[in-house]
Amino acid sequence: MARIDADALETFLAVHRHGGFSAAAKALHRTQPAISRRLALLEQDLGGPLFERMVRGSRLSQAGRVLLPLAEKAVAAMHDAERAVMALTREDAGPVALAVVGTLADGKLTSALRDLRVRHEDLDVSLETATSRRVSERVTSGDADIGLRYGFDPNAELDSRHLAPEPLVIICAPDHRMAGRRIEQLTELRAERWLAFPSAPDRPEASSAHIFGLFFAYGLGEVAWSAVDSLTAQKRLVEAGYGPALVPRSSVTEELARGTLAVIDVADIRPVQPVTIVTRRGGFLSRGAMRLIELLETIYGKTGPL
Repeated sequence: MARIDADALETFLAVHRHGGFSAAAKALHRTQPAISRRLALLEQDLGGPLFERMVRGSRLSQAGRVLLPLAEKAVAAMHDAERAVMALTREDAGPVALAVVGTLADGKLTSALRDLRVRHEDLDVSLETATSRRVSERVTSGDADIGLRYGFDPNAELDSRHLAPEPLVIICAPDHRMAGRRIEQLTELRAERWLAFPSAPDRPEASSAHIFGLFFAYGLGEVAWSAVDSLTAQKRLVEAGYGPALVPRSSVTEELARGTLAVIDVADIRPVQPVTIVTRRGGFLSRGAMRLIELLETIYGKTGPL
C-alpha cells in the first residue's frame, strides 16, 4: 500500500491551485523539475496520473478529482496538529492566518489588527486578500485560520458567523446628471452602463452575484455593464464618467469627502452586503485566533451564527 507524505500532498495541491507546475514551483520556492519529480513519484505510488497535461497548463484527471478533497482535509489536519502543539507552550504567540476580501481590508480591519497587536504582541498575523469564494477555499484547505468574506457559504465543512451587513451606495461622477440627487426608483437608472466585478457562470462570486440579484429584484433586469475586477479601478472609471457602480460605503469615504465622487440616493432601495466570518468546522483555533474573531465581531457588529 502506498504511503503518502505531507510534502507530496502539498505539492499536488499547489499545482492544482496555481494552475500549473511553473506557478506551483514559484509559490513553493522550488524548481520546476523538483515539482515535476515529486508529483511523478506520487503518481507512481498511487498508480495513475493526477493531472492531464495540456498546451496551456494542466487540469485534474479523474484520480486527481478524487484525491483533491481528501488531500485538502489531510493537509489541513496536519496544520491543525502543528498549531495545537504550539499552543500548549505559547497560548498568546504563534501564527494566525487571515484571508479577507480586498474591499473589507479597510479601517475597521486595521482597528481590529491594531488592538490584537497591543493585547498579543507576540502573535504573528498574516493577511492575504482574495475573492469571497477563494477566501472559503483557503479556510477549507487549512491555509487560513479565519476568513472574512461577503455572503453566506453553505459548505458543510465551514462554520459561519454573520456580522452586521455593510451598506452599499450608488456612486457616480460629480458631473453626472443625477449626482447628489434623490430619485424614487432604481429603475430610473436602467439606461446607465454600470461598472461591476466580473462573475463567471461556473465560478460565481458572492459580491457580484449579490449586486446583480439586487438589480433584478428592483426591476432593472439585465443591465448593460462593464466588468472591472478592481475596486480601485472601478472608482477611477466612475470618476472619469464611465458609469455608476454599487460599492461599499466604507470604500469611498475619502473620495466623497474630496468631492471626486458623488452618491445617487434611491428612495426605494437601501442595499447592504452581508459580511461573514468563516472558520473550518472542527478545526483548531488558537487563543489568538479566537481573540481576533471576537474583535472582528465587536468592530463590525455581531448578528449571530448562521
